[in-house]
Amino acid sequence: MSASAAEIVSRLDFDAARRAVRTVAPPTPLMEAPPLSELAGVPVLLKLESLQPTGSFKVRGAAARLEMLDAEERRSGVVACSSGNHGRAVSWVARHLGIPARVYVPDWVDPLKLAGIRAQGAEAVLGGATYDEAEARALEDARASGRTYVSAYDDPGVIAGQGTLALEVLDAMDEPPGALLVPLSGGGLAGGIAAALATRLGATAPRCIAVSAQRAAVMLASLRAGGPVALPEEETVASALSGGIGQENRWSFPLVRALVTEHVVVAEEEILEAMAFAWRELRLIVEGGGAVGLAAFLAGRWHPRPEDDGRAVVVVVSGGNVSRETLASVLAGRR
Repeated sequence: MSASAAEIVSRLDFDAARRAVRTVAPPTPLMEAPPLSELAGVPVLLKLESLQPTGSFKVRGAAARLEMLDAEERRSGVVACSSGNHGRAVSWVARHLGIPARVYVPDWVDPLKLAGIRAQGAEAVLGGATYDEAEARALEDARASGRTYVSAYDDPGVIAGQGTLALEVLDAMDEPPGALLVPLSGGGLAGGIAAALATRLGATAPRCIAVSAQRAAVMLASLRAGGPVALPEEETVASALSGGIGQENRWSFPLVRALVTEHVVVAEEEILEAMAFAWRELRLIVEGGGAVGLAAFLAGRWHPRPEDDGRAVVVVVSGGNVSRETLASVLAGRR
C-alpha cells in the first residue's frame, strides 16, 4: 500500500459510516446463485444492492457524507452531479435529513433515474451533453452558492459509506469469501470495499476484482496511464458507470491503484446477456452497470483461483434502476 493510500485509509471512518447507513437503509441480502456456482465450481453469492431503497448502493455513500454535515452546511444545502443513481441517493437522503439538494445530470440521463431524483423533492438540472460537462457546472454552482459538493466517488465520507457493503458481507458469512467482484466507475465503490476489507482483515483480506464496462472504462485507462485521464463518452447500457474520475482526483484513484490489483473488462453484448440472465434465471431486475460482475462470470472473463481453496465468491449487484422499456428491449434481444 502506498503512503498516500495508507493515509487515505486512516481517514475512512467506517464505524461512523455504518451508523449513518443504518439510519436509512437496512443490510441487503446475500443470495445464492446456483447457476453461477455450477459454472464457477465454488459457491457464488450475490450482494443485492439493487434492493436498496433507492435501487443502488449509492445510498450508502450519500448517507455517510450527508450525516457529516454541520448545522450550517445542512441549512445551505448540497450540490451533486450524477448519471442517475448517486443523484437519486443524495436526493433521498437529503429529504430524510431535511437538507436542500440540487443535482446536475447529463442530458442523456435515464428518464427513470431523473424522475426518481425529482420525486424526492430535489432540484434536477440538465447540465450538458456529457457527464464531465454536468460535473463542471455542479462544481461551479457549489463554489458560487456555498453549498457543499457531494462527489459521487472522490470523497472520503462517500468512500467509507460504500465500503460498509464489504463489512456487511463479512458479518453475514461464516468465513471471508475468496474474492469480491465489484463494478468499477469512479472508484468510490471498489476503493471503499478494498479499503474496508484491508482495515478489517489486513493481509488476509479477500481480493477485490474490479469489473469495467468496455465503453465506460475511464478509471482503468487512468490506472494504465499512471494518472487521471479523460476519454470521450460512449453510449452504453452500463450508463451508471459512465463519466470521468476528475482530473484532480485525490481519493478514489490512489485507493484503487494501491488496493485493487485485478481488473476485468466486459463488452456491451456480455452486459446485455448478463441482464437477461439475471431476469430469466434468477428473477432479478439488474441495470447494465449493476450486471458487469455477472457478465464477467458468464462470459468467462474471470475464474476463481485454486489458492482460494474453494471459498465462496461474492458478486456485487450494484443497482437495479432500469426502465421497463430498456429491460423489455434487452430481453427481446433488440439492443
